[in-house]
Amino acid sequence: MIDPILSLVFGMYSNKRAYALLLGSGVSRSAGVPTGWEVILDLTRKLAALKSEDCEPDPVSWFQKTFETEPDYDNLLNSVAKLPAERSQLLKGYFEPSNEEREEGLKVPTEAHKAIARLVLHGYVRVIVTTNFDRLLEQALQGLGITPTVISTPDAAEGALPLIHTTCTIVKIHGDYLDTRIKNTTTELSRYDKRLNRLLDRIFDEFGLVVCGWSSDWDAALRAALERCKSHRFGTFWAIHGTGSYGAERLMNQRRADTIKIQDANAFFRELEEKLMALENVARPHPLSVKIAVASLKKYIVDDNSKILLHDLVMNETERVYTEIIGPNFCTPGEPITSESVLKKITKYEALIEILLGLFASGCYWGDTRHEYLWVKSLDRLVNLPIGENVDLTWVTMRLYPPLALTYAGGMSAIAAGNYSTFAALRTKVIVRSHFGEQPKVLSLYPQAVVDQGTGRLLPGFESSYVPMSYHLLDWLRNPLREILPADDVYEKTFDRFEYLSALVQGDIRQKTGRDIWGAPGPFVWKHDSGRGSILREIEDELNNEGGNWAPLKAGLFDGSKDRIREIKQGIDELFGKIHW
Repeated sequence: MIDPILSLVFGMYSNKRAYALLLGSGVSRSAGVPTGWEVILDLTRKLAALKSEDCEPDPVSWFQKTFETEPDYDNLLNSVAKLPAERSQLLKGYFEPSNEEREEGLKVPTEAHKAIARLVLHGYVRVIVTTNFDRLLEQALQGLGITPTVISTPDAAEGALPLIHTTCTIVKIHGDYLDTRIKNTTTELSRYDKRLNRLLDRIFDEFGLVVCGWSSDWDAALRAALERCKSHRFGTFWAIHGTGSYGAERLMNQRRADTIKIQDANAFFRELEEKLMALENVARPHPLSVKIAVASLKKYIVDDNSKILLHDLVMNETERVYTEIIGPNFCTPGEPITSESVLKKITKYEALIEILLGLFASGCYWGDTRHEYLWVKSLDRLVNLPIGENVDLTWVTMRLYPPLALTYAGGMSAIAAGNYSTFAALRTKVIVRSHFGEQPKVLSLYPQAVVDQGTGRLLPGFESSYVPMSYHLLDWLRNPLREILPADDVYEKTFDRFEYLSALVQGDIRQKTGRDIWGAPGPFVWKHDSGRGSILREIEDELNNEGGNWAPLKAGLFDGSKDRIREIKQGIDELFGKIHW
């Protein structure tokens, strides 16, 4: 029988954000945060001390006998701390760490809280229901730049945004520790406001459940909410340490829950996160998938009767990539920009486009002018993306990394085949449309514009590079283009030629639109400056020998004019001559 945690991992991976978490006090236990009932007991002891009475060994019985009612959180607070400021300070002592406690790792987010925050960050969890009063989960999320929607009162439940429109919603069904209306006593836990019940009914109906740290013993209203829900769209997984209580067992049976035996909440959520990340890694396209796609392309591209099959092969893969790019996996609001997050994002993009990159490389090498429309159409789809809300500009521009890499792969392959018409199409016919107007893609799709220098330098190995993303592309594209460019020195020269020609095309178009001549530099500038294999001198020699028959001119670049290319080349070379590395 398959391990239940593996079933949970597959379920969460296949149905992102379809599972809600239901968390109890066990999740915060290792942080040293008291439960609400423990706070009640301690406040009762303080009240007894104020009355110079002994409430032990049973503070609750003492309170009931003394005041003829159950101990109530609000009344207790009013008894031991009369003013709001005093009550606030008193409560902070239970839930917020002192300097000493912080040094000991107490009352701060635990491994479980941090792992849950990362599950939210990676798009696996959207809704969290908790009986806890503390704010450790909110702190863990804010540490990753995520500000959750917190619902801790019936009023907040009634006025909240629909769950699907939030990055993360935390429903604190028993309240927040700074609100004296929190629920603690048996009477308070026996029923919820109808507005809160409506919200819980929706969550338990629409989401699967992962339960951890909740015994169900004291929370009658929460048990009732679970029992009311008769539809189970997704599964329920109940993580328990030891044996479950009678109430928990009954709910597990009613919801046909899978039981996951755990050591503690920290170990459980750490293992859950690790397994989900491992599944993401193995879900990269299998190399055989790339080979099959490329083999199909080679068969279709030489057969005019297969042009529809060729179109569908490329555009179906383009749509798959487009859908992923605009999804939550690649533009998460509040995601911090760190060396780890940048490397992870770039790696995920590269895994996403492996098949399409293979199609571009082979298609632009073996194809001709009849197929240029297809590469232009694919790139046009991927460069014109909707702008996400509340997303750092760094992540927004990085979404253009896939079309940038595809342009490099296709352009270098076209140059390797001497197919400068396809190179020209890739660099001039794709149009970027924005509120600033329309412009050829070559003006805005170059490494420094997609990943700025500071961000690129966060990638390992490029910490001091002047053009880190160019060097990264030079390294990464080596294996995908090995079949087309098997010799390392020829590969590197082709890379330099692609970047230098792209810079010349940029300069040409910029001058025609009334701007200064400028082109994006690449590693080729350093090689020229150091006297190593200069592509600038190589192009100069070709122009001297071939003149108007130079292949890029015959493909229509620079208006087909040798005078025009010389003017642009002079301006670009002077610009690069000012760069000293």
